[in-house]
Amino acid sequence: MSSPIDPLRRQVSDLHQELVRYGLVVWTAGNVSARVPGEDLMVIKPSGVAYDELTPWNMILCDLDGKVVEGDHAPSSDTAAHAYVYRHMPEVGGVVHTHSTYASAWAARGESVPCVLTAMADEFGAEIPVGPFALIGDDSIGRGIVETLRGHRSPAVLMKSHGVFTIGKDAKAAVKAAVMCEDVARTVHISRQLGDPLPIAQDDIDRLHDRYQNVYGQQRAAR
Repeated sequence: MSSPIDPLRRQVSDLHQELVRYGLVVWTAGNVSARVPGEDLMVIKPSGVAYDELTPWNMILCDLDGKVVEGDHAPSSDTAAHAYVYRHMPEVGGVVHTHSTYASAWAARGESVPCVLTAMADEFGAEIPVGPFALIGDDSIGRGIVETLRGHRSPAVLMKSHGVFTIGKDAKAAVKAAVMCEDVARTVHISRQLGDPLPIAQDDIDRLHDRYQNVYGQQRAAR
């Protein structure tokens, strides 16, 4: 008998393959989770399982304290961080973690990625900020994510000496933010090899971000 959670399991499983497709993960590192709409539950990747072995049926259903509700595997080692974000940011429907190369290189320096590209203004509306160093194992990483991103336009944070965490209205949006974070981190890194990247005026960042978030793409026709 099918469960109402099954479509979300399938989506989360499929989105992990997008991390592989865009080269954001290696081996078993990285994870995607999704909040179950209307419930204090989330679906997340099992810990230490290879990406080519992931299926909808080995995704783990947890409550928002990180406790397993349904699943035969231990959940991701980052479950406590994801759960903390969902508990404290009710607008968030998806969380992603990667160690993507260029973005993690900025994290290793403890340096934010400056907003020097129109694509960054569009997607992030600001620099990609750096969060505090925190050890895996409890909700310390989650606290750092929330403290850094609450009230910030960016859906991505570079956790110092660790890697990337992204949030979104749903898991797909969080994956998109992770893809875009690595793309702009790479471009800005290359730009700095050529000289100092040119800043974009804050008014222009504001206009670009507003256009991208509210006008860009196919708009639903008025009825």
